[in-house]
Formats: sequence, C-alpha cells, structure tokens
Amino acid sequence: MSSEDGKRGGGAGDAVPEQLAFIREAVRKAKVPKAKPRTWRGAALAKELPVARVLVDKGVLHLDRYFDYAVPEELDADAQPGVRVRVRFGAGAHNVREGRREGGGLRDGFIVERLAESDYAGPLAALAQVVSPEPVLDPELLGLARAVADRYAGSLADVLQLAVPPRHARAEAVEMAEPLPAPDAPEPGSWRRYARGEGFLRALAGGGAPRAVWTALPGPDWAEEIGRAVQATLSSGRGALVVVPAGRPAARVDEALRRLLGEGQHALLTAEAGPERRYREWLAVRRGAVRAVVGTRAAMFAPVQNLGLVVVWDDGDAGHSDDNAPFPHVREVLELRAARDKCGFLLGSWSCTVEAAQLVESGWAAPIVAGREQVRATAPLVRTVGDGELARDEAARAARLPSLAWQVARDGLRSGPVLVQVPRRGYVPRLACARCREPARCRHCAGPFEAREGTSALLCGWCGREEDSWHCPECGGFRLRARVVGARRTAEELGRAFPAVPVRTSGREHVLDTVPGTPALVVSTPGAEPVAEGGYAAALLLDGWAMLGRPDLRAGEEALRRWIGAAALVRDQEAGGTVVVVAEPTLRPVQALVRWDPVGHAVRELAERAELGFPPVSRMAAVSAVVGGVADFLAGVELPPDAEVLGPVPLAVIDAGRQRRVGAPPAGERWERALVRVPPGSGAALAAALKSAQAARMARGGSDEVRIRVDPLDIG
Repeated sequence: MSSEDGKRGGGAGDAVPEQLAFIREAVRKAKVPKAKPRTWRGAALAKELPVARVLVDKGVLHLDRYFDYAVPEELDADAQPGVRVRVRFGAGAHNVREGRREGGGLRDGFIVERLAESDYAGPLAALAQVVSPEPVLDPELLGLARAVADRYAGSLADVLQLAVPPRHARAEAVEMAEPLPAPDAPEPGSWRRYARGEGFLRALAGGGAPRAVWTALPGPDWAEEIGRAVQATLSSGRGALVVVPAGRPAARVDEALRRLLGEGQHALLTAEAGPERRYREWLAVRRGAVRAVVGTRAAMFAPVQNLGLVVVWDDGDAGHSDDNAPFPHVREVLELRAARDKCGFLLGSWSCTVEAAQLVESGWAAPIVAGREQVRATAPLVRTVGDGELARDEAARAARLPSLAWQVARDGLRSGPVLVQVPRRGYVPRLACARCREPARCRHCAGPFEAREGTSALLCGWCGREEDSWHCPECGGFRLRARVVGARRTAEELGRAFPAVPVRTSGREHVLDTVPGTPALVVSTPGAEPVAEGGYAAALLLDGWAMLGRPDLRAGEEALRRWIGAAALVRDQEAGGTVVVVAEPTLRPVQALVRWDPVGHAVRELAERAELGFPPVSRMAAVSAVVGGVADFLAGVELPPDAEVLGPVPLAVIDAGRQRRVGAPPAGERWERALVRVPPGSGAALAAALKSAQAARMARGGSDEVRIRVDPLDIG
C-alpha cells in the first residue's frame, strides 16, 4: 500500500454496469416530469419532503446505490435521516439512477436523506416501517463507510453491517447522562522516556492533530501511556478512539482510563460485553454522553463526536483485519479517519510493521522512540541458540530443551515464573538455500517457491511458474532445505524436565489473562501470553524455525513481533530478566531481537520490498474463484495500464490453515487465485476496476462465486 492510497478518502464510487446505461439515456430523453407523490394506495403522504432516499441492506455490488421511497404521513415524524427502516424491495422500489424495479421482499435499510421529489418518474413504494426513531447513521459515518467500501472494492451495505451494531430496544430506552466536564491535561508520566513524548501530549492538549508512530518500551506502561494521550485529547474538549486487537489488551486500556479519568468518561466496545451492553455503550458514544472509546476491531467505526485522536495498538496483529467483506484493516480505516476528520493519529506497538515504517518514511507521521540507553535499561537480556548448537547439544536431543534454555529456565524459576512460547502447529515449510538460508524466490515475480509433490520441480506460489534449475542468487548454492521444524515441546515434556514446578498452559482453547509472580512454567502459543505479576524472570522462545519458515512475505516481521511481544513481558536486564530464542543467530529478525531494534528491521524490510515491488510499496489484490474462473473474470476487468497479474495458481499449494486469510474456500474445493499488483498511486484505480467488473458480473447473473480481497493479509 502506498501511503497516499492509505490516506485518500472516497467519493461516491458507484459502479453502474455499462449495459444499463441505455436505460438512463432513455429516461433522460423522455423528459417525464419528476414524481411528486401525494398518496400511496389512498393513504396521505408527508406534506414536507415526502421522498426518503434509502440505502437498502442488500449487500451486493450491482445494487450498491440508493432507492427512493414515499413517506406515509403517519411515519413522517420518525422517518428522519439516519434511522433504520423496513422497505418493500421489489414491489415498487426504484433505483434512483436506473429507474427500474428490483425483486425481493421486506428488507432493512437506512434513510440517507429526505427530498421534496424523486428522480424516478413513476409511482414510488412507501416505507413499510420505521424500525426505530434513533438516528444511527450520520453523514460522517456514511462518508467514512463509503470511503472504506471504495478502498476495498466492497459494497456500502457490507461496511455498514460492520459499522452499525444490531439494534436492542431496551438499550435505546436507557436515558443517557450528560457528558462529564473535560479533565485536566495529564502529567507526562512515563512519556518522558521518549524523546518526543511530552511534545506529543502537549500538542493533543492544545487542540493539535499530531500524527506519530510510537515504538513502545517493553513493560506494562503502554496502557497507561495510551490513557494519558486520551486524557490530553479530552482536556482539549475533543473525543478519542483507541482500537486494540483483542479483549485482553482492551481490558488493560479500560483499567488505565478508569484510573486516570474516573468512571463515566469512556465506553468499552468489545464482543465480550454482549450485544445489548455493547449497543448501549455505542449509543452513549453516538449521543455524545461519552467522548472516549476503547474497543476491538469493530470500534474503528465508533461515532465519536468531535474526534481529536485515533489510536491503534499492535497493528501487526491479525485481529485488526476483519474477516467479513470487504475485509477492512483497522490501521487503514483509522488513517482514513485521521485524514477526513483532521485529527491526531497514534500507531503504537512494542514492535514495528513495515506499514508503520512507511508512514514515517513518507513524512505522514513522526517517530516516537526512546534512546538506546533507555531501551537497554528496560529490555531483558536476549541470548540465542542456533542450528549448530542444537546438533551438538546432547541435552537438546534427550530432553528436547537446549542446555542454555534449560539453564536459564532453572535459574529463572528461583525468583519467579518462566514463560515458554511454542508456535502453533500447521505451518507449511518454506524453502531456502541450504548453504546461506536465503529464502528461495521466483526470478520472475519474487514469490515464494513451494515443493511440488511427486516431482523435483518447484512451483511459485504467486505466478504459478515452474522452476527446475534454481540456484541461490546470494551464494550460488543449488541445494534447498525446508525451514520449518514443528512445535515439539509440550507442557508434559517440560513437566518431566522440571518435575517439582507447576506448569500452566495458555492457548486457543484456554487463554490465561494473568499469572502469579511465583515460580511456575507458563507454556503459551504466540499472542496468548498472560501477564505475570512483577514480570517473568525469563522466557524461552522455542522452535523459532516454525515462525521464520512460514510461506509468507511477513514471516520475518511476524516472528519478530511475536518474540518481542513475549519478551516485553520479561523483567529488565538489571532485574535478571533473560530471554532465550531458539533460532539461527545470523538471521535478521533474530539479530533485531538481540539488539531490540524492531524499527531498524522494518526499515530494512521496507527498502527490500521497494526494490522488489512488494507491498506495502505496491498495492495488491487477490482474486479467487473455481478453476478457470479467475482468468474469465480478469478478462473483463479494465485494469490500470501499470497492473501486473501474477498467476492464477491452484490454492492447493496453500495450506488449509491459511485458507480463510487468503480468501480460499473450504478444503476439498478446486479453486485458484491470482494476485494483481500495481505500483504506488494506482491502488484506488485497481480497487475501482475490480469493483466495477464484479458489479457487472453480478448484474449479468453470474452464478460462479468470485472473491476479491484488496490488500490481502497473507499473500505467500
């Protein structure tokens, strides 16, 4: 993604199929007077503004436009812009641009505006029902949703399903308290540890709109630092929005805001709250009763009034990418909001994504980082165990735990808990040079190679080209190796190695939030690490190849992010905190962890991707369909002149565990996928072309499904 594309707002973006243009021209030439409805089946209509323009919740691209309805007199008072309605879609419902009827039954919708007359010349169907007089869709939210739909080649109705929570009548009946007075500007607190930290808070408190990429120091202070940024924004009389990837970090920011602001100053929007409470909290935000929000992914659309700051924490977490069409990402949506609302922007993480580095390099945001002395004072000591040491280590072969890791764990258990991070199972091997371990990539498109079953030829996972004479461009080697070793350590094996120590586990089925500060082994999968009271005495990051060897462009970046996320929970070096990572010490992500330099790693990754034309420097879209369907679809797309199509390739080369992330169907169906790549500045044109072609295909009644995902999270 180019930074320009990420910050560009959207226009109307309606994709009208060319084959229907003649209808509009015929209506124009007929010069039929515009409809001025006065009755509907004998019932009187509203005397003022008798036409309601409605966004019908149809969710398909060729119907991604507004429809006009007559407003009965008895619904006049409640049928205001922004309210939910029910309409008869098909029995007299008309498209304002095409002037034709569409089939269907009663459907939900939102009134967008009230008009004196309609562009449609015939009789209009009447609104069937006003579901609630509560206006939930204001012009600001509608404009943001349209911009997101255009950016991701999706429909406005689909975005609004993500943006507006389902209605609960009891929540609407609750009286909202008056908003509390603005708090005082906060003291800088731990923001003093960063070179530009105090200045950032002063700018927010003074009503400014600073934009920053913040590399947080390890430890538990990040939640309070976000809280102080929110307090500074509220002190200027404006609102603030914080989006985190999961419920556990949301709870930590929620607790920090309660300490700093007291009760009643902010809303918590998470799925754990339940539908009714979540809707009640959302209404409090929309009505202006509270001016600050912390929440998970869907909170990115929260209708905060007079927005002064948007914050996203840990933007590299997959939880920030929505799994429902059109698959928006929190970081990109908040960039849009910052640009549209001219408000402050803060992207924070212990690590640093390539997209964050690009925001700084482009000048769109400024860096907030601590000096090296401060980093060394707060980070734990990091030690490595590589392939050669593992091969010579008798303890590693016998107990599946390298001697160094075993020693560090034993020493750490004398003073507190020890964290053991074990990667999830299910990763597919990525191929690399056996001599220098440089990833094996296609010489045509630089995509990753996969081994083809039953043959010695390699298959590119992007463009589908075969390669039977590969050699390493770095060292000239011809031999390949699989770079993944599966997750082997289990809680039972560690329990045998340390029989007198309690073992706790935290993972997908059961995630622990916190653990006591007493000696124990805490085995966790990445992202499920509980916080230890007083910090962990040590951490063991096992089977590093499992994350470094993923067949994904982001493998190194993601491995470093996972490692730093676990190591940030360990005590600092002065307090004896030690981290052991089992991975080849010479690899770039490992060295970045040893030096605690995620920014440097991201900057180097960005430079390499720019040279090779990889995202986010380029923009990509994934197009998936049944075998043969991708080429047929792309043949009808008017792609930008600088677009490059990679593939299609069978989705069989992608493991089942990644199918949801790449837009693939359930295992067993024969689908294929192509990647469309464009250079910076052409992302909006690519999205518009794909959206227009998809709308035309659906208008023609295309039966085979074609899935489009702009900026896919996982491209191989």
